[in-house]
Amino acid sequence: MIKIFHNPRCSKSRDGVCALEDKGIEFETFKYLDEKLTKRELTSIIKKLKIKPIELIRTKEPLWKEQFEGTEFTDDELIVIMQKNPILIERPIIINGRKAVIGRPIEKIFEII
Repeated sequence: MIKIFHNPRCSKSRDGVCALEDKGIEFETFKYLDEKLTKRELTSIIKKLKIKPIELIRTKEPLWKEQFEGTEFTDDELIVIMQKNPILIERPIIINGRKAVIGRPIEKIFEII
C-alpha cells in the first residue's frame, strides 16, 4: 500500500494527494503533524529516500532559521529535531514498499509507483 506523509495546510502536499487520487491510486494518508513520527520511523524514511537527514529538513522554514540555522548537528541530532518539530519535514513524502520520494515536483511521485 502506498503511503503519503501529508500536511493538509501545504499546497504541495495537497497537490500530491490530488495527483494520486486523479490516477485512481489507492493510498494511505499519514498526517505527520497530528501523529508524530518516532525516531525509528524517521530513520527508516530517510533510508528509503536515500538521503542525508539535512536533505529532509525545510531549511527555509522560519523555525529552522530562528532556532537551528548556523549550528552543526549530527545526523542523529537532526532526526531528533525533526521528530520534535515535524513542521520542518519536507513534504509530501510518498512511500511504496521499500521506495520513497519527496513529491517535489509532483511528477517524482510516479517514479516509484
